[in-house]
Amino acid sequence: MRRAGSVRSNTDPSQPIKESAMVESLNVDLETVCFVIFKSREFEAQEGPMDENPGSNASDDGFREVLASHGDDQTYNEIKEMIDALNVAEQSALVAISWVGRGDFTGEEWEDSYQLARERHTEQTAEYLLGMPLLSEYLQNGLSEMGLSCADYEKEHL
Repeated sequence: MRRAGSVRSNTDPSQPIKESAMVESLNVDLETVCFVIFKSREFEAQEGPMDENPGSNASDDGFREVLASHGDDQTYNEIKEMIDALNVAEQSALVAISWVGRGDFTGEEWEDSYQLARERHTEQTAEYLLGMPLLSEYLQNGLSEMGLSCADYEKEHL
């Protein structure tokens, strides 16, 4: 996975950050965070399960069920497995970034956020993160608050 070359500063998106202290202090590869952001967007775009009898005309419903969430959701499982495979430091970093993005901490308080996430770490980190209805937004805002973005990752993968 790439690190510094795929990270860009929000202040000047044309200039890459070279192994900055912020990238190093994340304790998780930026590409991993970006992967979680983009996969969680897919998951968040899904609707709840369809009613058995919605009372509407099936031809008017179009492809609504394609986006319906199911217990065997592949996107959910893919994100969960990836987060579960991370070590404690990396899982804690994802939680801390989401807290910064949610506004519980500022970018300058990154170390405090990370230390608290480490102290509160459990084996249910993936479930905790995937239970956040705005996970992708929190992670993206957290990176932005710290002067980082997924601009290059987005160009390469979308």
